[in-house]
Amino acid sequence: MGGQRCKMRQVVIHPGENGYWLTESPSLPGCISQGESEEEAIGNIGEAIQVYIETLEEDGLSLVAQ
Repeated sequence: MGGQRCKMRQVVIHPGENGYWLTESPSLPGCISQGESEEEAIGNIGEAIQVYIETLEEDGLSLVAQ
């Protein structure tokens, strides 16, 4: 994670089915997660965002600012 950067991203969180919370980052298409609590869902989307960006970088792709 040598190129790790800290950037804030908008995250949308809303209640889902069966008591789970759903999260997504609208600026990263398909980057979604969930958790049994709001706190867990927010932590999980943070990890999902990190992996999403790392995967783009490994594939030689870049993010377009939105």
